Amino acid sequence: MTTGEDTSIEVGVGPWTGEWPAGDHWDPELLEHGDRRNVVDRYRYWSREAVVADLDTRRHGFHVAIENWQHDFNIGTVVRNANAFLAAEVHIVGRRRWNRRGAMVTDRYQHVRHHPAIEDFVAWAAAEDLPVIGIDNLPGSRPMETTTLPRRCVLLFGQEGPGLSDAAREACAELFSIAQYGSTRSINAGVASGIAMHAWIRAHAGPPPE
Repeated sequence: MTTGEDTSIEVGVGPWTGEWPAGDHWDPELLEHGDRRNVVDRYRYWSREAVVADLDTRRHGFHVAIENWQHDFNIGTVVRNANAFLAAEVHIVGRRRWNRRGAMVTDRYQHVRHHPAIEDFVAWAAAEDLPVIGIDNLPGSRPMETTTLPRRCVLLFGQEGPGLSDAAREACAELFSIAQYGSTRSINAGVASGIAMHAWIRAHAGPPPE
């Protein structure tokens, strides 16, 4: 931050001016006091419940899952990416608690489900007839750039460092890697999730609503 920088700039919009609009999706508190949330303009002054209900009419056919054995700080970023690309759900496998800071409050608008163990997650995916697609730079992984992800699937990511656990690898119908061109051997799960989700979007989704 430079000296003298103006830190008083507010995001969003102030209180509604003029006669309030009619409709159950408007939030009286936001209309009265303003809406400073990090939401797109079409959702200004809408209640959280109304925003979620509208998103639910447009959610995509892919889910996202991430293992959580070591309180990975990337999980918040995964949730935020899932909200940006409108994933059906995010699945936390392992520890129930996770660091929400990186989600930037998007977990209020994104469905998040917990599975105590990989076996519980695999059973859920099988019941939903959703193939589990592992994203990790493992021996035998196919380059994601050379394939099209399934329309209905779960994209599974491992922990920062160790990657997918052995049990998670065995649960995957397919394994894909993300091409890298520099000196590092891996990218973190937050970045990888955004790349993989956008690959799904490019293959299966149209442009977002105005």
